[in-house]
Amino acid sequence: MAEALNYKSPWTPAHQAVELSEHATLTRLLDEGADADEVCCRMTLLMHAIDTEVDVADQSGEPIDSALTAVLLAYGADPHLAVNGQAAYDWARELRHDMAIRLMDRFSTRTTKLAARFRRVRRR
Repeated sequence: MAEALNYKSPWTPAHQAVELSEHATLTRLLDEGADADEVCCRMTLLMHAIDTEVDVADQSGEPIDSALTAVLLAYGADPHLAVNGQAAYDWARELRHDMAIRLMDRFSTRTTKLAARFRRVRRR
């Protein structure tokens, strides 16, 4: 029982907001200066958002939502920022989160997409 009371979440406040799908809290944290490209537990916020959105849809049976992804992209999250060789864009493709892919394409510039592809090719 004492261990449960002393448990500290591994998540930063922004990652906790993503984990709980708290869009308003995430928006406030980003507006107050949280880094949209923050990495915690080997995931960027955008990777975490994509994973959460897919997981919530799978568990609830509801259509997939992309509000967390949209908020992060609006605050400048880089969909091609790689952690352990993978980026949020890769996760969205693997998890078939088509709405997130379309959002990332709209928020990404052609230059950014080309540079990200070049970085991925060079690492192989």
